[in-house]
Amino acid sequence: MNRRLRQVARIARAAGREVLEVYHAVDAGRAIEVETKDDGSPLTQADRRAHDLIHAQLARLAPDIPLLSEESDAEAFAARRAWRKFWLVDPLDGTRGFIKRNDQFTVNIALIDAGRPALGVVYAPLTGLLYAADADAGDGAFKVAPAGADDGDGAAQRIRVKPIDIRCAVMATSRAHGGPRPRTHAYRARLAAAFDRVDTVALGSSLKICLVADGAVDIYPRLSPTSEWDTAAAHCVLQAAGGDVTDVDGVALRYNKADILNPWFLAGGARDFDWAKLARGLD
Repeated sequence: MNRRLRQVARIARAAGREVLEVYHAVDAGRAIEVETKDDGSPLTQADRRAHDLIHAQLARLAPDIPLLSEESDAEAFAARRAWRKFWLVDPLDGTRGFIKRNDQFTVNIALIDAGRPALGVVYAPLTGLLYAADADAGDGAFKVAPAGADDGDGAAQRIRVKPIDIRCAVMATSRAHGGPRPRTHAYRARLAAAFDRVDTVALGSSLKICLVADGAVDIYPRLSPTSEWDTAAAHCVLQAAGGDVTDVDGVALRYNKADILNPWFLAGGARDFDWAKLARGLD
């Protein structure tokens, strides 16, 4: 990986260590304190500690680039609409999974340039896996095994989406919301009509998109609300690996919109299959 990507990977790993300090405090008998934000989503000390570290270290790395985080003070669109380039961060993606003490939470750091993800790092603190891509460098997407956990500079393996195999499609669904919702079931039924068999796997956080990039999953349909910081980093990784994250019309997601919410999206692998066609008309 190039120098810029390694630097951001180190910041993600450092934020992950902050997250794990809170996570492992439960083992010492201390409960995870959970607050509820205005939108109903949970907030923990781990979210705050990871945000503070990322904010401080990115400011040192690139002092002229502003940052928008899930845990930032609200940035009015009137102010951020002028940002051509900015960091888009989810310090702890999958907070519900973190609270439930599963291993499917991540630190997400993306660099947005003119509405597109130009760099993305997704780090899973508990497993030590890291996914990364620098779209500007054009040298593909990478997965770094836990052996590189200390410095973010371990052996990086290039990853690629898997080719279409009509015999079986693998579809990811969200683990945090009680299983697939009716629209997701409907999408799976349409997928089953196009493939001989459909296998499903339930996962948390942005790991679902990363597993499409890694060739373990063909498609992740998200037909319910998400925010820009949930997808941007993994979107960059998937694009660099040969896939894309699009709306149901097949148009790639854009970032720094007036409304921070994403439209329904499809994180699809091989580009020679029309993943978006199967979602059209779903209510």
